Amino acid sequence: MSLPRMKARTLALVAVIVPLLAVFANVAMRSGPLAPLKVTVARVEEGVVSPALFGIGTVEARHVYRIGPTAAGRVKRVDVQVGERVRVGQVLGEMDAVDLGDRIRAQEAALERAQAAMREAEARQGFARTQARRYDKLGSLQAASEELALTRRQELEVAEAGLAAAREERTRARAEGAALQAQLANLRLVAPVDGVVTLREVEPGTTVVAGQAVLEVIDPATLWVDLRLDQVNAGGLAAGLPARVVLRSRSGEALAGRVLRVEPKADAVTEELLAKVVFDRLPEPMPPLGELAEVTLALPPLHAAAVIPNAALRREAGAVGVWRRAGEGGLRFVPLKLGASDLDGRVQVREGLAAGDEIVVYSEAGLRAGRRTEVVAALDGAGK
Repeated sequence: MSLPRMKARTLALVAVIVPLLAVFANVAMRSGPLAPLKVTVARVEEGVVSPALFGIGTVEARHVYRIGPTAAGRVKRVDVQVGERVRVGQVLGEMDAVDLGDRIRAQEAALERAQAAMREAEARQGFARTQARRYDKLGSLQAASEELALTRRQELEVAEAGLAAAREERTRARAEGAALQAQLANLRLVAPVDGVVTLREVEPGTTVVAGQAVLEVIDPATLWVDLRLDQVNAGGLAAGLPARVVLRSRSGEALAGRVLRVEPKADAVTEELLAKVVFDRLPEPMPPLGELAEVTLALPPLHAAAVIPNAALRREAGAVGVWRRAGEGGLRFVPLKLGASDLDGRVQVREGLAAGDEIVVYSEAGLRAGRRTEVVAALDGAGK
């Protein structure tokens, strides 16, 4: 083989290998392990964070009236249905009186006997007083003995005692009659307020015990939201905070309200704080009790400071911070001292960054110090 032929082959081989190496190097720098990492970035801006609290609650009524008899008995009739509006004083139903009417008539007769006995006692007392005065005068004139005068005075005392007993008996009969009339009145189930019937627990013919509810009525003017907030994120919760309530059945409608009070007792099991939120204007139609509601409470806005998206936060070696782009697209992890955040995903930075710094929000792979990056508008799939 001649030397010129070997040189020609070598040059041909070099001519093939060099472009391949160039292509390989280009591919390695663009898509291999040496390629820059694609990231999306954001610049630190000076802004005002308006923190807020978010929680889930249920629609409840502050005043719920469970209407039932004060003594055991059988339900005679129920005049209203669930959902009906009632007026204060309206009769909603009635209990069976059983023998109460007969007992009232018997007590009326007893009262008449007591009144007749009192009239008889009054007559005896008047006659005894007259006789006692007559014999006192006769005794002073020596026309009757002292013993007769003393006997008439004793008869007067007996008559007065009988009259007092008759009066007591009449009072007792009247009191018992009033008690029976009160029992009769209690047999009527009466609405205590203008409200809405929410429960009809028993039907006519059912026997109930004293205190058992037959109907439940609520006052729709006292609707509120029983709100629950995570204890970790409930800083700043206080009475009077403005609220934005979105009922699950009206997702496109936000209702204005305010925090009426914060409950002094938290839920130790679910680790939640409890609060009551009232509506500025009652929703129409009335939402059903127990409906879920999403409540957002607006806290006072904070002073202007450096603000970043919370999606940029990372935890490295136990410290919370962000990856900041350094010179030539390199990365450096910066620990931060954070402040308040809002529901729009913005976090206040107290220390660690300044306005204008460029930080990584999402990346296509894990980040490390010094890794070259390439900024893109968006990443395919979930960011890391």
